[in-house]
Amino acid sequence: MSETPHLSGPFRVGDRVQLTGPKGRMHTITLRDQGELHTHNGVLKHELLVGQPDGSVVTNSSGHEYLAVRPLLRDFVMSMPRGAAIVYPKDAAQILAQADIFPGATVVEAGVGSGALSLWLLRAIGPAGRLLSFERREEFADVARANVETFHGELPATWQVIVGDLVESLPNAVAAASVDRIVLDMLAPWECIDAAADALTPGGVVLCYIATATQLSRVAEYIRATGLFTEPDASETMVRGWHVEGLAVRPDHRMVAHTGFLITARRLAPGAVPPEVKRRASKSSYGDHDVELWTPGAVGDREITDKNLRKRVREAQKSADGVRQSVAGAASGEPGPTA
Repeated sequence: MSETPHLSGPFRVGDRVQLTGPKGRMHTITLRDQGELHTHNGVLKHELLVGQPDGSVVTNSSGHEYLAVRPLLRDFVMSMPRGAAIVYPKDAAQILAQADIFPGATVVEAGVGSGALSLWLLRAIGPAGRLLSFERREEFADVARANVETFHGELPATWQVIVGDLVESLPNAVAAASVDRIVLDMLAPWECIDAAADALTPGGVVLCYIATATQLSRVAEYIRATGLFTEPDASETMVRGWHVEGLAVRPDHRMVAHTGFLITARRLAPGAVPPEVKRRASKSSYGDHDVELWTPGAVGDREITDKNLRKRVREAQKSADGVRQSVAGAASGEPGPTA
């Protein structure tokens, strides 16, 4: 039996299953020997699911039906424990596209947050790639590791989490001009642009995910001022769902609008001078006096309390422990804990 959860085929012990029951209520479980899901609607034995194909319907002890499917990665990242704010699926998809994350790529990300973007990047680079994730806070790194282990059933060999500042740690972690892609999800990404330029291979892509227009302006001007990159390209992504039922076709009343800006640029070859881009001169400049404009409070970042963060770490590690115990039980043939 495999030691990691399966992403297709019949359900097996160790797999994560998303159950949708009465009134649309969802439960996500990890299948275990002799495991059971207890709700106020009855008991559902895990053994009813083992061997069933993805998309099956099973009935619990009280006669209530549950639709059983493997959770998609987007489902997992939206429900996993969070230490820091996550990169939402709509932005993660654009990051993979705009940064052109490819199988076998060497990718650097900072910061790792709760591990949501790490999961998307790990899937995109495949087994031949390498992902280095930098995070300043050990607690956030712990949450990210636990979430990634929960989803994969183990910590991927292609992934390394480095706790520390990217500017200080990156030169010791990679050789100069050896990184294909760098993704910066942080408050002040312009502070890391010089280090990114040194690490990127010619033609490599740097992408910054930022929250506010003032941050967007500052990082764009910094990238231009280095003379080491192509003209930066900025965008945001908004997703509007639609209600479709018979002839009642209309936009949903709610939509996922602004969550952040993406700005990308490509590393020029050493000594290359890009053609001059004519544009209207800016009337503003940046200096030490405006640093306060980009403090966490000013740009809308919420500081998570230490108590709440410790709770998130425990939740994430509990989830990872459950997967680890299930995998160990499946390998030894011994029953695991019940849900």
